[in-house]
Amino acid sequence: MSAIWHPFTQHGLDEPIPLVARAEGAALITADGARVIDGISSWWVTTHGHNHPRIMAAIRDQTERLDQVIFAGWTHQPAETVAAGLRALMPAELTRVFFSDSGSTAVEVALKMALGFHAHTGTGRSGLVVMEHSYHGDTIGTMSVGERGVFNAAYAPLLFDVGTIPFPVGDGDNTLTALRRLCRETRPAALIVEPLVLGAGGMRFYPADVLRQMAAICRTHDVLFIADEVMTGWGRTGTLLACEQAGVVPDILCLAKGLTGGSMPLAVTMATEPIYAAHLSTDRARMFFHSSSFTANPLACAAAAANIAIWQDEPVRERIAALAARQSAMIGRLAMLPGVANARTCGTVAAIDVAAADGGYLSDLGPRLLAHFRQADVLLRPLGNTIYVLPPYCLDDDDHARIEAVIGEAVLTL
Repeated sequence: MSAIWHPFTQHGLDEPIPLVARAEGAALITADGARVIDGISSWWVTTHGHNHPRIMAAIRDQTERLDQVIFAGWTHQPAETVAAGLRALMPAELTRVFFSDSGSTAVEVALKMALGFHAHTGTGRSGLVVMEHSYHGDTIGTMSVGERGVFNAAYAPLLFDVGTIPFPVGDGDNTLTALRRLCRETRPAALIVEPLVLGAGGMRFYPADVLRQMAAICRTHDVLFIADEVMTGWGRTGTLLACEQAGVVPDILCLAKGLTGGSMPLAVTMATEPIYAAHLSTDRARMFFHSSSFTANPLACAAAAANIAIWQDEPVRERIAALAARQSAMIGRLAMLPGVANARTCGTVAAIDVAAADGGYLSDLGPRLLAHFRQADVLLRPLGNTIYVLPPYCLDDDDHARIEAVIGEAVLTL
């Protein structure tokens, strides 16, 4: 019996936990030799494919040079290369790069940056505004700015209060009206959103124009705009950043998951110069008080540098466009099946709802779907009655067709 306590796993159900021995491209190979198609990029992280040769070579090379060094007051070349690469790829207004080690910590850093900005500039603002159904992570701060419910009910005494705007309906006027009211009445410090796609909240999509107008409202009311692109970044919505589709540059940007191509844990929080300048002083008490022991780990930074190089000199955007087209065609066919509702795509993200089942993360259909996909050697992890496909960009036609067939079987038989 394994001693491991797995995340988001109810061990009391005694569900099988396959042992993965290796991976390549869009497939995982289990210890018993089964080839499993990775339809969710191993929790939305793998972009170019597992064990990408350029990224693996960069990691191997870095192991011969430097494994780890304190990053407080020290630096190293892989981190400098990543920071310069991000400055070249990301909007020019995002001038500063702060390293951390996961999406949750990237968001925690963003929240602290926003509050630090207001504290050091004397605005008196401290409140945060979030969107209904959001998910930003599992640390205390990120749970506080996420949807309250089954994910965090047991930890409610630890969470702080936030203002909430509704998820956009139709043209999003309900959301925009609520945001304007909160900005006028409570003068918050910042709004944090997942641009275009709410991931763990059920793969909910909303229009780019709503994102654009939310950012404009924040500018009008001097509210900082934080974009959590931990999942949506690195091409998932069809563009490098989801914010691009709205013509929006956030004050603070959170990136993780695909930052290393999905190979190693690393995250960054990028900020505009005013955010950085608010902490810049001869007074040591105004420094930004955040770190972790493995901040900007050289091995992870080497992987990230290789990923950035791939984006710079390979046709990644063309691969994304081709996958997005196949995803859209697949969803069009699945939408015609009985029992399918709300078929939708956004770039390389595709999702459907099984209409006959109860909604929500704890839908009884979820475990049955999970077992069906596992038995078919396809890695899909439904969100309750929502089935979504979010694959690596290297997924080929045959594997994509297999994913579609397995989903169709599930919809018609479960």
